[in-house]
Amino acid sequence: MVAHISTVSFEGIRPIAVDVQVHMSSGLPYFGIVGLPDKAVGESKDRIRSALTSIGLALPPSRIIINLAPADVNKEGSHYDLAIALGLLVSMGIVPKEEAAKYIVMGELALDGGVARVSGVLPSAIFASSENKGIICPKSNGIEACWAGDIEILAPGNILELINHFKGSQSLTRPEISNAANDDAPLNYPDLRDIKGQESAKRALEVAASGGHNLLMIGPPGSGKSMLASRLPGIIPGLDSREMLDVSMIASISGQLDGGVIKRIRPFRDPHHNCSMAAMVGGGKRALPGEVTLAHNGVLFLDELPEFPRNVLDSLRQPLETGKIMIARAEAHVTYPANFQLVAAMNPCRCGYLGDASRACNKAPRCAVDYQSKISGPMFDRIDIHIDVPQVSPADLNKEPAKEGTKEIAERVARTREIQAERYKEMDITTNSEADGEFLYKIAAPDQEGKKLLDVAYEKMGLSMRGYNRVLRVARTIADMEGSDNVMKHHIAESLNYRKISLKS
Repeated sequence: MVAHISTVSFEGIRPIAVDVQVHMSSGLPYFGIVGLPDKAVGESKDRIRSALTSIGLALPPSRIIINLAPADVNKEGSHYDLAIALGLLVSMGIVPKEEAAKYIVMGELALDGGVARVSGVLPSAIFASSENKGIICPKSNGIEACWAGDIEILAPGNILELINHFKGSQSLTRPEISNAANDDAPLNYPDLRDIKGQESAKRALEVAASGGHNLLMIGPPGSGKSMLASRLPGIIPGLDSREMLDVSMIASISGQLDGGVIKRIRPFRDPHHNCSMAAMVGGGKRALPGEVTLAHNGVLFLDELPEFPRNVLDSLRQPLETGKIMIARAEAHVTYPANFQLVAAMNPCRCGYLGDASRACNKAPRCAVDYQSKISGPMFDRIDIHIDVPQVSPADLNKEPAKEGTKEIAERVARTREIQAERYKEMDITTNSEADGEFLYKIAAPDQEGKKLLDVAYEKMGLSMRGYNRVLRVARTIADMEGSDNVMKHHIAESLNYRKISLKS
């Protein structure tokens, strides 16, 4: 008899059905696993043998072949243990074949028979729901599986509990979403009111949040660039239900969905500038998600931008345009979502004080030229808004706190986003930063005076076609912030003010 148990492999965050086929035959005792298994899968037989022995079961002295089909799909990780063990139990007549066939099974087995936590349970549970099946997963992943909806969930703490459930001597109840996992407490963000001065930078931050635009802040050390960036998530509208699910599935695949708590806030990722290519875009032996994917539907903040390796920065060019990243390896081609908002900060030169009369850079302008040239032209061209963040003056420090903080600005941003949601309700985009082609020229066509100004700027500033389109996108956002149906000259003027062809001074 050949027993069949359903489990999954993953292509990005997309589960792929895998059929665990268990064949027992007469012959010399042998236990082998075939079907492109990696080392962790190959070691399953030792964990399974020990787990079954710990509960008083022994594998029959037979020739046992485990086939993971389809054979040409890479099988990586330890989550196949429980599915293989269940297939063996079916072949041994301990678990009913018909009952086991109703579930997608995943879980790692400990040597004492415990079922250990694995990654990727949430997307697997959603896949199980689409296949009209239940899911068997570790007890520590049970709450996570509940977010997939009304499906049957078995979450045993050890393999003996699962056997007893199928034999009818014990009942595994469906996990319940706890108050901690369903926390609806108010989200507390750092307040923009804490930042002294920098009114133009705050305005640029609001424009960026309103339209989902990429932002680059240039200024000396201590001028508030990192503080501004950390307050951006607080003024962006929260995740909708679809975005929550996407962000949570990525966290599940990465093993970061702790306690089954669904992700309710937009991701804010701020990798250090020693970040490698694989850490940024994803990769490694298992082609895991990188920072650009972990920032999906959120913000990727790159502080000290020129200090990042140039190849790492240039690797962002594709996801900034397409909203996804493809990781190509000899054995796998994986595509991950990577629709993030880039916010970057940098000093004007290595010493940081270019243009400051009191602390003049003694190597200017060469210091600035060498430092800024680490950012390639194509990368620089993909950033919508460039803003100077000068040193805060003593007068600003002595001022009363600003009247408007994160709450007030977030309300305005939400109204602007609602305008865009209505505009793009029939399309697969949500913000002005994603508009392109003829539709962009239709919704962002400026009035006559604005068109003249834009034409002059196109020639004098040497804008690329990409830069031209980004000026229109930002102008459309500024018009939306004012509630204007049309893009006017002053909208174009402000947008051009955020578009600098060169950082060097």
